[in-house]
Amino acid sequence: MNTKQLIHDMHLDLQAAIDPVYKAGVTRYFKENIQVYGVRVPQVRKIAAKHALLFKKEPLSELWLLSEQLLKTGYMENATIAIALVYKRKVEWRVQDFATLERWVHTYVSNWAICDDLCNHCIGYCIATYPEVLPKVYAWTVSNNRWVRRAAAVSLIIPARAGNNLVDVLNIATLLLHDADDLVQKGCGWMLKEAAKKHQQEIVSFIEKHKKTMPRTMLRYAIELMPADTKKRLMNKNML
Repeated sequence: MNTKQLIHDMHLDLQAAIDPVYKAGVTRYFKENIQVYGVRVPQVRKIAAKHALLFKKEPLSELWLLSEQLLKTGYMENATIAIALVYKRKVEWRVQDFATLERWVHTYVSNWAICDDLCNHCIGYCIATYPEVLPKVYAWTVSNNRWVRRAAAVSLIIPARAGNNLVDVLNIATLLLHDADDLVQKGCGWMLKEAAKKHQQEIVSFIEKHKKTMPRTMLRYAIELMPADTKKRLMNKNML
C-alpha cells in the first residue's frame, strides 16, 4: 500500500467537494478551534465508502496504519474517513485491536464530533463484541481529559439503544454524576436517554434517586423523549 498516494487521492476528492458556505459556518458548533476542509459529513462518508472499496483487499494491519496517518493530520474530515475505513472491516477485528482504539481516544479526540463518531461506532462495537474491555472504559471516567470522560458515556449509546448493558449504563452514569464539564454531562444524559428507550422505568428510578444533585444539563438530556408528565415530575427537584 502506497500510503502517501492513497492519502493524496483522498485529499483530491475532499478538495473537489469543499462547500465554502458550510466551511464558513461549521465552526460555530464547536468551542474549540477545529481544522476542516469544509466538506459536509454526508459527502465525506461517500468519499470514505469509495476508498473503503478500494482497500477491501488490503491487509487490515495496513488499514490501521493508514487510518492513523489520517488522524494525525488533525482535519475533521480525515478523522471521519479514518474511523469509517477501519469500522468497515470490524468483523476482522480482534480484542487486541481495542488497545489501538483506546490510544486513539486518548491521542486524537479533540472535540465532541470525533469523540462521538469514534465511540458510537468503534468502541460501541467492541463493547458489544468483547465485553471484557468494559473495565478499561470504566477507567476513563476519572481521566483528566474531558473527551475521555465523555467517551466513557457515549461508547455505551449504541448498546444502550439496543437495550443492552443497562447495569453498565447506570454504573457509568453514577461515576460521572457530578462531573462539572457540560459536554460530559450532555454525553451522559444522551446515554441515559438512549437506555430509556428500552428501560424507561429503570432510568426514571435512577433519575428520581439522583435528581437533587444531578446537573440540570444531564437531566434535561436524559428525559428529553419521556412523556410530558414524567418530564415535569422529574424536572421538579423538590418533589419527593
